[in-house]
Amino acid sequence: MLIIGIAGGSGSGKTTVVKKIIRALPNSAVSVISQDAYYKDNGHLSAEDRKKINFDHPSSIEFSLLIKHIDCLRAGQEIKMPMYSYVSCARLPETITVKPTKVMIVEGILVLTNAELRRRM
Repeated sequence: MLIIGIAGGSGSGKTTVVKKIIRALPNSAVSVISQDAYYKDNGHLSAEDRKKINFDHPSSIEFSLLIKHIDCLRAGQEIKMPMYSYVSCARLPETITVKPTKVMIVEGILVLTNAELRRRM
């Protein structure tokens, strides 16, 4: 399995690059994992505290779960990727099933800030 990390600021072209890679490869060969799905669940915080969250800082991401999911996919297991709501600053009860593919793209503004995650790419 090839794992590609694509990072950059908001509006920098991450989605454009992801789409070009997807178009260049067979349909079933690529899966995408978005860092946005792995923002920490802040549903337990007050509305006032949620407004103070810095989503541009690595501490806002649950990298341990993202890394666990990458390891599961690499081992041939499907995962249940979380869904995150920016409106409530919390994870939704729904998940998205992601199956292992030959190419996994991990994209987000902070995906290259974590050494453990970078080692898997």
